[in-house]
Amino acid sequence: MKHLPKHLRPRRRYLAVEVETWPDADLGRGPFQRELWYAAQNLYGDAGSADADLTVLGFDYADGIAETIVRARRGHVEDARAALACIDAVGGDPVGVRVRGVSGTVRACSERYLHGRAGISEERTVVFENESRTAVVRDSLLDVGGPDGFTGATQLDFE
Repeated sequence: MKHLPKHLRPRRRYLAVEVETWPDADLGRGPFQRELWYAAQNLYGDAGSADADLTVLGFDYADGIAETIVRARRGHVEDARAALACIDAVGGDPVGVRVRGVSGTVRACSERYLHGRAGISEERTVVFENESRTAVVRDSLLDVGGPDGFTGATQLDFE
């Protein structure tokens, strides 16, 4: 079977997406894809979400930060951004979603916008609320573990 000529292939745009959550959350490509589809369907209905054709390509997750590429049809980039903005939890874990950039190819999207922050973290013991606790440190952000889960903090909270 022959491939379609380049001028007949559907045009796509690729969004580099960063997903941030607590360090103990368990995120994966499947649950994130499902939440993206639900968000698009709730916003645009069945026909609109099918027309945008949002697909998650790959999913790298480490220490509370995930990076992925979301494919959308050309002309539906703003629809994809809106659907991504509606995602507030994946698999019961709260998340923050941010679009780093948009590109015309997967390769350019990956080289320009991804592989920046995932996996760059350390674990440190800090004193928080007069108790010694474990914290996951990313840049100047700290996620301090406690009996009820994690609490977000910054370096300024400890100085």
